[in-house]
Amino acid sequence: MKPLVRAIIRYHVQICIYLAFFAVCLFVPAGQLAWKMGWLYLAINALSMIANSLILLLRNPGLFQERANRKGKRDLDRILAGIMSFVGPISICIVSGFNFRFQWPPQIPFIGQMIGVVLVILGCMLAAWAVASNKFFYGFLRIAKNEGHSVCVDGAYRLVRHPAYLGAIIIDLATPLVLSSVWAFIPAAITILAIIIRTKLEDDALQRDLDGYQAYAQQIQHRLIPFIW
Repeated sequence: MKPLVRAIIRYHVQICIYLAFFAVCLFVPAGQLAWKMGWLYLAINALSMIANSLILLLRNPGLFQERANRKGKRDLDRILAGIMSFVGPISICIVSGFNFRFQWPPQIPFIGQMIGVVLVILGCMLAAWAVASNKFFYGFLRIAKNEGHSVCVDGAYRLVRHPAYLGAIIIDLATPLVLSSVWAFIPAAITILAIIIRTKLEDDALQRDLDGYQAYAQQIQHRLIPFIW
């Protein structure tokens, strides 16, 4: 079997495992499967993950293979990445599931849930735009000068310096709305804090070590949130 084919299979098996665990963390605390917004949220995440994998595969097959087979040391960046992409979202889902089962007040009205759905989709689209814009979208802090690593200044990177992280923040803020759980804003806030810390550390490293990034930072002044920071 060709390495690329193996990578495609491995990557999508990882997606399926992640989504299965995601589903468990939603519906076991909820105590039932009859939760329409839970299924809708899971479906949006599934489509987003598949879309990002296809974009990455078409944009940079070599990087796709590397990410499918990635192993590495647990440095601070990877710990923050784990909180951002796994621990945080799973915690939000668990709290939301219990919220659905026990109907903790206050409840979010249907219009608020629909606003959340729109925001989650927009956040996923922004993250996908970042992946499509940057052929060096490694997923972890890495400066690969020997591979021609250069600064991405196009597409989503004209908006802020870390558009995928902005998309993640939008998703984390919107998820409690979709799942009708005010209490889920607590793990969402912790997750967003991890994203902000990771953004600061990554941006400092890029300014220090990646050629051309300081000039880019002078042009695009905001790291994460337009007109604010």
